[in-house]
Amino acid sequence: MASVADIGVRIGTLPTGPTNSIVDVPGVGLGHATIVYDDVPPPFGRGTARTGVTVIDLGGDAWASPVPAGVSVLNGAGELTARSQIDEWGLLETPIFLTSTMQVGRVYDAACRLLMAEQPRIGIDDVIIPAVGECDDSWLSDPRHMHVTDEHVAAALGAARASAGASMSPDQGAVGAGTGMSCFSYKGGIGTSSRVLPDGHVVAVVLLTNFGRWPRLRVDGVAVGQALGDPDRALPPPAGSCLGVVITDAPIDHSGCERLATRVGLGLARTGSTAHNGSGEIFVAAALGLRVPRGMSPTRAPISGSALDDYFEAVVDASEEAVLASMLAAHDVVGVEGRQVPALPIDAVRRILSERRGS
Repeated sequence: MASVADIGVRIGTLPTGPTNSIVDVPGVGLGHATIVYDDVPPPFGRGTARTGVTVIDLGGDAWASPVPAGVSVLNGAGELTARSQIDEWGLLETPIFLTSTMQVGRVYDAACRLLMAEQPRIGIDDVIIPAVGECDDSWLSDPRHMHVTDEHVAAALGAARASAGASMSPDQGAVGAGTGMSCFSYKGGIGTSSRVLPDGHVVAVVLLTNFGRWPRLRVDGVAVGQALGDPDRALPPPAGSCLGVVITDAPIDHSGCERLATRVGLGLARTGSTAHNGSGEIFVAAALGLRVPRGMSPTRAPISGSALDDYFEAVVDASEEAVLASMLAAHDVVGVEGRQVPALPIDAVRRILSERRGS
């Protein structure tokens, strides 16, 4: 799995965490269920699947101990369930589930069943609204069939929990919810990156990248897409989407989380995003440092004001790197109707960066 270091790039000045991923935040995990099969004829027709489920787990029981959170929308042609509740209460009560647009209902239902099985007070003391975000993978995956099952969601959730505290970066690129996604006309998907702040706290980002067209792609400020030239093939639509998740272990409240989430858009812009009319650039941030049992109020003071400046920098840099990570880690994918989306040609990118910098 290639990284920005493999192409001679370092994004920003803040250090990364040990794995340069979301699992650098204590207790947090990232897991996938990847769904790939080709058309099955009637009567058992299932279409062509290049899709899946990705889960970001917050550690512990998020319903019993909700997490301060905030949402920011750059362009709203997409969906994140539980957004209204997060806006109203400033709290996130479930893991974050990512999938494709027309599988949201399947994932939501499965999440409800899985979380109720773990927490018997759900539905008695109060109900639950799982946070499920989506991007449209219909360029490579047949959206007219329901590919996701409860077993897929359970597998992704289990993998996320098992990955917490891992010493290696989790799988990225064309995996889980990222299996059928495209980015700047090349293969995109899941990307993650982390930064360690001067105060010792960690900020990490997970992106589901599905946006952009090749001439816009920039790598560390270099117009790599234009240098690569016209891919000369059928191209996915430029107006896809990007679902962004920011997690930190710092004590930050709802308002601060909204401000962190907003900065994801700056990282996307650095890579060439213009947030097309048909895109869903939706970002959610959660901060574990003020987490308390349900019904209780935090006793710690939140980080706020200019003290958030380093956190903003971390989110922007990690978001930029997560876009590139989603592409560098991806592999070629052929999907529905034989459509092909190749991975970013890493050797060519490395050569372009070297030439443009005179090294």
